[in-house]
Amino acid sequence: MKANIKSKLYTHLVFWILYYILEAYLDFYWSRYQFPDFKWQIRLQNTLTLELGYFFVKVPLAYALLYVYEKTGISKLLKYLFSILIVIFAVLGHRFFTHYIIYPYIYGVTETLDGKQPSGFINGLVAFNSFMDLIFMVGLVFGVEITRQKNLLKNQISMLKSEKLDQELTMLKAQINPHFLFNTLNNIYGMALKKADETPDVILQLSKIMRYNIYEAAERHISIAKDIENIKDFIEIQKIRHRRLFVNFKEDIDNPSQEISPLILIQFIENAFKHGVSESLGNSFIHIDIRLKNGILHYSVENSKEQIAGDSTKIGLKNIRRQLELLYPEHILSVEDKNDRYNVKLTIDLNDTFSI
Repeated sequence: MKANIKSKLYTHLVFWILYYILEAYLDFYWSRYQFPDFKWQIRLQNTLTLELGYFFVKVPLAYALLYVYEKTGISKLLKYLFSILIVIFAVLGHRFFTHYIIYPYIYGVTETLDGKQPSGFINGLVAFNSFMDLIFMVGLVFGVEITRQKNLLKNQISMLKSEKLDQELTMLKAQINPHFLFNTLNNIYGMALKKADETPDVILQLSKIMRYNIYEAAERHISIAKDIENIKDFIEIQKIRHRRLFVNFKEDIDNPSQEISPLILIQFIENAFKHGVSESLGNSFIHIDIRLKNGILHYSVENSKEQIAGDSTKIGLKNIRRQLELLYPEHILSVEDKNDRYNVKLTIDLNDTFSI
C-alpha cells in the first residue's frame, strides 16, 4: 500500500511538472501571434501565470475523474453521469478563468474570437476549445495512471512469482536433507555401539554439513569452493558406511569464488549413494568430475549398479530436474542408464543464471 502511494505521488508529480512545461511552451509560442506588441519577458511572465491558474481547474478535474473511474461501489451508468457532470463544471470553470481573469487582468484586453469580434462567456467555439484542452489533459493523466498501475501490477506479479519459486526451492531442498541426516545418525549410532575410533570425526563432519545446510545453503548463491567442500565432507561420511566403495574425485576449478546455487551438485552424488551404491552387492564405485572454466561448469557423476537394480536409480531425478529448471533454465542435463552403471552429465553457464 505504501509503495503504491509513493509510486503514485512520484509519477504524478513528474507528470504535472512536464505537463506544465509543455503547456507553457505552447502558450508562449502562440502568444507571439496573438500579442505581437508584448515584449517576450511580459509574454513569458503572463504565460507562466495563466498556466499556473489553469492548474486550479485541471488538477481537480483530473483527480475527480480518476476517483470516479477507480470507485468500485457504483454502477457504470452512475460513473458516466458523474463524469459528464464533472467535465461540464470543469469546462465552465475553464471558461470563467479564461474570459474573466486571463484576458482582462493578465493580458489587459477583452477576449475575442478573431481579434475583432468580442467573445461571450458561453460561445460554442471557445467552449469546444476549452473542452478539447481539458480532454487532452485528462487523456494524458489517465494514460500515465493506467501505465503506472500496469507496471506496479507487473512488479507485484514478478515478486509473487519470485516468492513462490523461493518457497518451491526450499521445499525441494527440504525433501533431501532429512534422508541424509537420518541415515548418518543411524550410522553414528552403530559406530558408537561398536566404540569405533572414527565416531568423533564423523560427528564433526556431520556438524559441518548441517551448518552448511542450515546457514550457508540458505543463501541464493554461494562460492563453488564451499559447495565442493561440503560435497567432500558428505563423501567422507558415506565412505565409512560403504567400506568397499571406490570414489574417484576430480576437480579443476579456475575460479573458486564463482557463485553457484547451493545443494545442487551434491544431489547427484547423494542419488548415486542412495540408489546406486547402496543397491550394489559387489565392489562399488563412484566417479566424480567437476570442471569450471570461464564460468562454464561441466559436472559428471558415474556410479556402479547391479543389473537387478532396475529403474531405482531414476528415483530423485525429478526433484533435481525441477530445481535446475527454476535456477538454470539453459542447463544441459544428460542421463545415461546402462546395465552396470549410471552416468549423469550436467553443463551450466554460471554467468547466465535465472535470478529469482
